[in-house]
Amino acid sequence: MSDGETAGCAAGVPDRTPSAAAAVGARLGRRHPVLWFLLSALSGAVTFFVWLCGVFSGGLDVGETCALRGQTYDDAYRSEHWREPSRFFPLHDKCNASYDLVPAWVNPALVLFSLVAVGSLLAACWTTFVRARRLWRTRRTAR
Repeated sequence: MSDGETAGCAAGVPDRTPSAAAAVGARLGRRHPVLWFLLSALSGAVTFFVWLCGVFSGGLDVGETCALRGQTYDDAYRSEHWREPSRFFPLHDKCNASYDLVPAWVNPALVLFSLVAVGSLLAACWTTFVRARRLWRTRRTAR
């Protein structure tokens, strides 16, 4: 027998190899859903904190913050692009056409932590479903 057949027999199904998706699903099902929910909540909190860092990176007085960073405050540019600082995503708060007060790491971090939050929430739902299905099957066969 080859390694694939051995793996299929070990899984309880003779002459069948488990698919990659089934193997990943089985590994995810072994984890406790609370861990996934905690990871989702933690990454959501970090996402919110990073977003706050980006929103308030310009301070209350953008002209003064630009001067403190050695950049010229271009009022004509700001009045032409007045919607940029108030957008939810991507975050920008520019002094002029070439200098942004929002650090370059903020927008990629928002995307990364949001994906981790959504992915771990999906994993929590999946593990909850797998555990509930196993519980239902064991109760059904016990009768």
